[in-house]
Amino acid sequence: MISVPVFNATGQRIGEEQIDPADFGGQVNKQLLHEVVLMHLANRRVGTVNTRGRADVAGSGKKMFRQKGTGNARVGAKRTNKRVGGGMAFAKRNRDYRYALPKRSIRAAIRMAILSKFLDGQVLVIDGLAGVVTGPTPKTKPVARVLGAMKKPDLKPEATKDTTTKADAVKQTLLGGSVLIGLPEHDKNLYLSARNLPKVLVAPVAEFNTYDVLKQRYLVLTREALAALKERVKEPVRRRAEVSVVATA
Repeated sequence: MISVPVFNATGQRIGEEQIDPADFGGQVNKQLLHEVVLMHLANRRVGTVNTRGRADVAGSGKKMFRQKGTGNARVGAKRTNKRVGGGMAFAKRNRDYRYALPKRSIRAAIRMAILSKFLDGQVLVIDGLAGVVTGPTPKTKPVARVLGAMKKPDLKPEATKDTTTKADAVKQTLLGGSVLIGLPEHDKNLYLSARNLPKVLVAPVAEFNTYDVLKQRYLVLTREALAALKERVKEPVRRRAEVSVVATA
Protein backbone atom coordinates (compact mmCIF):
# COMPACT_ATOMS: atom_id res chain seq x y z
CA MET A 1 0.00 0.00 0.00
CA ILE A 2 1.10 3.56 -0.76
CA SER A 3 0.43 6.33 1.77
CA VAL A 4 -0.59 9.70 0.34
CA PRO A 5 -0.54 12.69 2.74
CA VAL A 6 -3.69 14.75 3.21
CA PHE A 7 -3.46 18.47 3.97
CA ASN A 8 -5.97 21.19 4.67
CA ALA A 9 -6.06 24.51 2.84
CA THR A 10 -3.60 26.08 5.32
CA GLY A 11 -0.88 23.49 4.70
CA GLN A 12 -1.34 21.42 7.87
CA ARG A 13 -1.19 17.65 7.55
CA ILE A 14 -4.44 16.15 8.80
CA GLY A 15 -4.14 12.52 7.73
CA GLU A 16 -3.32 10.18 4.87
CA GLU A 17 -4.96 8.05 2.23
CA GLN A 18 -4.00 4.48 1.31
CA ILE A 19 -3.55 3.58 -2.35
CA ASP A 20 -3.38 0.02 -3.63
CA PRO A 21 -0.92 -0.17 -6.58
CA ALA A 22 -2.90 -3.09 -7.98
CA ASP A 23 -5.80 -0.71 -8.71
CA PHE A 24 -3.51 1.16 -11.13
CA GLY A 25 -2.02 -1.87 -12.84
CA GLY A 26 0.69 -2.61 -10.27
CA GLN A 27 3.60 -1.80 -12.59
CA VAL A 28 4.82 0.91 -14.97
CA ASN A 29 5.69 0.14 -18.59
CA LYS A 30 7.91 3.01 -19.75
CA GLN A 31 7.76 1.96 -23.40
CA LEU A 32 3.97 2.09 -23.41
CA LEU A 33 4.02 5.50 -21.72
CA HIS A 34 6.46 6.73 -24.37
CA GLU A 35 4.25 5.55 -27.22
CA VAL A 36 1.09 7.09 -25.77
CA VAL A 37 2.83 10.42 -25.09
CA LEU A 38 4.02 10.52 -28.71
CA MET A 39 0.44 9.87 -29.81
CA HIS A 40 -0.86 12.81 -27.74
CA LEU A 41 1.88 15.11 -29.08
CA ALA A 42 1.15 14.08 -32.66
CA ASN A 43 -2.59 14.63 -32.17
CA ARG A 44 -1.90 18.18 -30.95
CA ARG A 45 0.04 19.15 -34.06
CA VAL A 46 -1.86 21.57 -36.28
CA GLY A 47 -0.28 20.58 -39.59
CA THR A 48 -1.57 23.64 -41.52
CA VAL A 49 1.72 24.42 -43.27
CA ASN A 50 1.35 25.09 -46.99
CA THR A 51 3.98 26.25 -49.50
CA ARG A 52 3.65 26.73 -53.25
CA GLY A 53 5.28 24.26 -55.58
CA ARG A 54 5.91 24.48 -59.32
CA ALA A 55 2.29 23.66 -60.08
CA ASP A 56 1.03 26.52 -57.86
CA VAL A 57 2.95 29.52 -59.25
CA ALA A 58 2.09 31.53 -62.35
CA GLY A 59 4.12 31.12 -65.49
CA SER A 60 4.48 28.96 -68.57
CA GLY A 61 6.00 25.53 -68.48
CA LYS A 62 7.68 26.15 -71.81
CA LYS A 63 11.46 26.15 -72.07
CA MET A 64 12.58 29.79 -71.99
CA PHE A 65 14.95 29.54 -74.96
CA ARG A 66 16.63 26.84 -77.00
CA GLN A 67 19.23 24.60 -75.46
CA LYS A 68 22.19 25.57 -77.64
CA GLY A 69 23.39 28.45 -79.71
CA THR A 70 22.41 31.41 -77.52
CA GLY A 71 25.57 31.59 -75.39
CA ASN A 72 23.46 31.46 -72.20
CA ALA A 73 23.36 28.79 -69.58
CA ARG A 74 20.90 25.97 -69.98
CA VAL A 75 17.49 27.06 -68.64
CA GLY A 76 14.22 25.24 -68.31
CA ALA A 77 10.79 26.65 -67.35
CA LYS A 78 10.18 29.87 -65.41
CA ARG A 79 8.52 28.02 -62.56
CA THR A 80 11.58 26.04 -61.51
CA ASN A 81 12.72 26.45 -57.93
CA LYS A 82 16.07 27.85 -59.13
CA ARG A 83 14.50 31.11 -60.37
CA VAL A 84 13.07 34.04 -58.45
CA GLY A 85 9.30 33.64 -58.19
CA GLY A 86 9.45 29.94 -58.93
CA GLY A 87 7.86 27.19 -56.88
CA MET A 88 9.56 25.45 -53.98
CA ALA A 89 11.16 22.06 -54.39
CA PHE A 90 9.41 19.42 -52.25
CA ALA A 91 6.62 21.85 -51.33
CA LYS A 92 4.94 21.18 -47.98
CA ARG A 93 1.21 20.51 -47.88
CA ASN A 94 -1.46 20.35 -45.21
CA ARG A 95 -1.09 17.16 -43.24
CA ASP A 96 -3.05 15.43 -40.50
CA TYR A 97 -0.63 13.93 -37.98
CA ARG A 98 -3.29 12.27 -35.86
CA TYR A 99 -3.30 8.56 -35.16
CA ALA A 100 -4.82 6.36 -32.49
CA LEU A 101 -3.47 3.52 -30.40
CA PRO A 102 -5.76 0.78 -29.06
CA LYS A 103 -8.12 2.04 -26.36
CA ARG A 104 -6.92 -0.65 -23.99
CA SER A 105 -3.35 0.62 -24.30
CA ILE A 106 -4.44 4.22 -23.68
CA ARG A 107 -6.39 3.22 -20.55
CA ALA A 108 -3.45 1.21 -19.27
CA ALA A 109 -1.07 4.11 -19.91
CA ILE A 110 -3.11 6.63 -17.92
CA ARG A 111 -3.22 4.21 -14.98
CA MET A 112 0.54 3.74 -15.19
CA ALA A 113 1.15 7.49 -15.38
CA ILE A 114 -0.88 8.08 -12.22
CA LEU A 115 0.78 5.14 -10.49
CA SER A 116 4.22 6.58 -11.30
CA LYS A 117 3.23 9.78 -9.48
CA PHE A 118 2.20 7.78 -6.42
CA LEU A 119 5.41 5.74 -6.48
CA ASP A 120 7.58 8.86 -6.80
CA GLY A 121 5.80 10.58 -3.90
CA GLN A 122 4.58 13.46 -6.05
CA VAL A 123 0.90 13.36 -5.07
CA LEU A 124 -0.88 15.45 -2.44
CA VAL A 125 -4.48 15.42 -1.30
CA ILE A 126 -5.98 18.73 -0.21
CA ASP A 127 -9.17 18.73 1.84
CA GLY A 128 -11.39 21.74 1.33
CA LEU A 129 -9.88 23.03 -1.90
CA ALA A 130 -13.31 23.57 -3.46
CA GLY A 131 -14.22 26.14 -0.80
CA VAL A 132 -11.08 28.23 -1.21
CA VAL A 133 -12.59 30.49 -3.88
CA THR A 134 -15.78 31.97 -2.48
CA GLY A 135 -18.24 34.09 -4.37
CA PRO A 136 -19.13 34.20 -8.05
CA THR A 137 -15.99 36.13 -9.05
CA PRO A 138 -12.81 34.11 -9.82
CA LYS A 139 -9.83 35.06 -7.65
CA THR A 140 -6.28 33.86 -8.23
CA LYS A 141 -4.83 34.94 -4.90
CA PRO A 142 -6.63 32.29 -2.73
CA VAL A 143 -5.44 29.46 -4.99
CA ALA A 144 -1.89 30.84 -4.97
CA ARG A 145 -2.03 31.06 -1.18
CA VAL A 146 -3.00 27.39 -0.88
CA LEU A 147 -0.28 26.20 -3.26
CA GLY A 148 2.24 28.45 -1.54
CA ALA A 149 1.46 26.79 1.78
CA MET A 150 2.26 23.30 0.46
CA LYS A 151 5.86 22.09 0.45
CA LYS A 152 6.97 19.99 -2.48
CA PRO A 153 6.48 16.37 -1.39
CA ASP A 154 9.71 15.13 -3.00
CA LEU A 155 11.84 18.01 -1.73
CA LYS A 156 15.17 16.83 -0.32
CA PRO A 157 16.08 17.97 3.23
CA GLU A 158 19.30 19.67 2.11
CA ALA A 159 17.31 21.81 -0.32
CA THR A 160 15.36 23.45 2.52
CA LYS A 161 18.35 25.04 4.24
CA ASP A 162 18.82 28.17 2.12
CA THR A 163 15.63 30.21 2.29
CA THR A 164 17.18 33.65 2.64
CA THR A 165 14.91 35.21 0.03
CA LYS A 166 11.23 35.04 -0.74
CA ALA A 167 11.98 33.57 -4.16
CA ASP A 168 13.88 30.68 -2.56
CA ALA A 169 10.94 29.99 -0.27
CA VAL A 170 8.50 29.96 -3.20
CA LYS A 171 10.67 27.46 -5.10
CA GLN A 172 10.23 24.99 -2.24
CA THR A 173 6.43 25.11 -2.48
CA LEU A 174 3.98 23.85 -5.08
CA LEU A 175 3.60 27.43 -6.28
CA GLY A 176 7.13 27.19 -7.67
CA GLY A 177 6.57 23.94 -9.55
CA SER A 178 4.34 22.53 -12.27
CA VAL A 179 1.08 21.26 -10.79
CA LEU A 180 -1.93 19.38 -12.09
CA ILE A 181 -4.99 19.97 -9.90
CA GLY A 182 -7.52 17.17 -10.20
CA LEU A 183 -11.19 17.80 -9.47
CA PRO A 184 -14.12 15.37 -9.29
CA GLU A 185 -15.97 17.43 -11.91
CA HIS A 186 -15.53 20.66 -13.84
CA ASP A 187 -15.44 23.73 -11.58
CA LYS A 188 -15.48 26.84 -13.75
CA ASN A 189 -14.79 29.22 -10.87
CA LEU A 190 -11.72 27.33 -9.68
CA TYR A 191 -10.50 26.83 -13.24
CA LEU A 192 -10.66 30.56 -13.99
CA SER A 193 -8.99 31.33 -10.67
CA ALA A 194 -6.00 29.04 -11.28
CA ARG A 195 -5.36 29.50 -15.00
CA ASN A 196 -3.33 32.69 -14.47
CA LEU A 197 -0.80 30.83 -12.33
CA PRO A 198 2.22 29.70 -14.36
CA LYS A 199 2.63 25.93 -14.79
CA VAL A 200 -0.70 25.20 -13.05
CA LEU A 201 -3.27 23.07 -14.87
CA VAL A 202 -6.78 22.32 -13.60
CA ALA A 203 -8.86 19.44 -14.99
CA PRO A 204 -11.47 16.90 -13.87
CA VAL A 205 -10.07 13.42 -13.29
CA ALA A 206 -12.33 12.16 -16.09
CA GLU A 207 -10.27 14.28 -18.53
CA PHE A 208 -6.84 13.15 -17.34
CA ASN A 209 -4.53 11.90 -20.07
CA THR A 210 -1.06 10.40 -19.97
CA TYR A 211 0.71 13.45 -21.40
CA ASP A 212 -0.75 16.00 -18.95
CA VAL A 213 -0.14 13.76 -15.92
CA LEU A 214 3.50 13.16 -16.84
CA LYS A 215 4.21 16.73 -17.97
CA GLN A 216 3.11 18.27 -14.65
CA ARG A 217 5.51 17.22 -11.91
CA TYR A 218 3.04 17.26 -9.02
CA LEU A 219 -0.49 15.94 -8.81
CA VAL A 220 -2.87 17.64 -6.36
CA LEU A 221 -6.22 15.97 -5.72
CA THR A 222 -9.21 16.68 -3.55
CA ARG A 223 -10.70 13.85 -1.49
CA GLU A 224 -13.61 13.65 -3.88
CA ALA A 225 -11.29 13.64 -6.89
CA LEU A 226 -9.25 10.78 -5.42
CA ALA A 227 -12.43 8.74 -4.94
CA ALA A 228 -13.53 9.52 -8.50
CA LEU A 229 -10.07 8.58 -9.78
CA LYS A 230 -10.24 5.20 -8.07
CA GLU A 231 -13.61 4.58 -9.69
CA ARG A 232 -12.28 5.57 -13.10
CA VAL A 233 -9.36 3.14 -13.05
CA LYS A 234 -11.62 0.33 -11.85
CA GLU A 235 -14.19 0.92 -14.60
CA PRO A 236 -12.43 -1.09 -17.38
CA VAL A 237 -11.94 -4.01 -14.99
CA ARG A 238 -15.61 -3.92 -14.05
CA ARG A 239 -16.65 -3.77 -17.71
CA ARG A 240 -14.54 -6.82 -18.59
CA ALA A 241 -16.04 -8.70 -15.65
CA GLU A 242 -19.58 -7.86 -16.83
CA VAL A 243 -18.75 -9.02 -20.35
CA SER A 244 -17.39 -12.33 -19.04
CA VAL A 245 -20.53 -12.89 -16.98
CA VAL A 246 -22.75 -12.27 -20.01
CA ALA A 247 -20.63 -14.61 -22.14
CA THR A 248 -20.89 -17.46 -19.64
CA ALA A 249 -24.64 -17.01 -19.07
